[in-house]
Amino acid sequence: MNILEELLAERGVLLIDGAMGTELFSRGLDSGGAPELWNVEHPDRVTAVHAEYIAAGSDIVLTNSFGGTGFRLKLHLADDRVIELNEAAAHVARAAADASGRRVIVAGSMGPTGELLEPMGTMTPETCAAAFAEQAKGLDAGGADVLWIETMSHLGEIEAAVAGARSVSALPICATLSFDTAGRTMMGVTGADAVARLAEIGVDAVGANCGNNLADTEAALIEMRATDPDILLISKANAGMPQWVGAELHYSGTPETMAAHAIRQRDAGIQIIGACCGSAPSHLAMMRQVLDGAIEVPEVDFEAAAPRQAAPERVRRGQRRRPGTSAG
Repeated sequence: MNILEELLAERGVLLIDGAMGTELFSRGLDSGGAPELWNVEHPDRVTAVHAEYIAAGSDIVLTNSFGGTGFRLKLHLADDRVIELNEAAAHVARAAADASGRRVIVAGSMGPTGELLEPMGTMTPETCAAAFAEQAKGLDAGGADVLWIETMSHLGEIEAAVAGARSVSALPICATLSFDTAGRTMMGVTGADAVARLAEIGVDAVGANCGNNLADTEAALIEMRATDPDILLISKANAGMPQWVGAELHYSGTPETMAAHAIRQRDAGIQIIGACCGSAPSHLAMMRQVLDGAIEVPEVDFEAAAPRQAAPERVRRGQRRRPGTSAG
């Protein structure tokens, strides 16, 4: 029994944290800056974000390492610091978890490389695996409990990431994909495709994160559960849909919306639930309360909660790839 299974046996359902990037922006991170550098430049600010999510009731916190592969850090001239920055990311999350007075899982966030595998791109499975191996080595050394491959669209990249991670670490591995259109990822992967293949290679938990909207995430997870009734499933959806308010991008999902969504996911058989872009500790606090039965489930009209027009696709993808998910 791994640490996820142990905690699930104790608590029934596990609550993940919410977005990291927007919290760091509110603390002074410049737009376009590398959140991963803050693990060594401002570790107190990163720890504070983790601590707020833990105080809100999160059982799992994702490290500030979404863009922590050498491919991504090269954009910030920091590809020679992969192990250092990832080890620091796990260390600051571990500090917040250990100070909480209860058992909190530290999940080492590993986002997409931003490259395409051949023949569509120039990245080979071997170079992809090596990049994730380097990142996993740092996260493991820093004290992560599990490795968390997230916001993926291509099964080949996940397979390479899993192979790379397993070459240097014995930690459990979770993997989530982002479903955008008609129940598929950007690369055409369905929920059924994902859970079948990832269960085959022995990933410990599978799911969906980020994505186009709550409905697409929920639909993908229902398909996953129908495909495999036993595998641990993860839901970490965006807080509604992005929309422009003046010059700023806001998400439509209120804490009430996300709390009702959490109950819908739990009732659909999802065991590990959190929130992604657009969420904050206030969202997670209400999700915790409804999951615990401390307050009534809010009445939410999910159709009315979604704006008629989302932000442009290029903006959504930009938000997801740089600040998104654990950095969203």
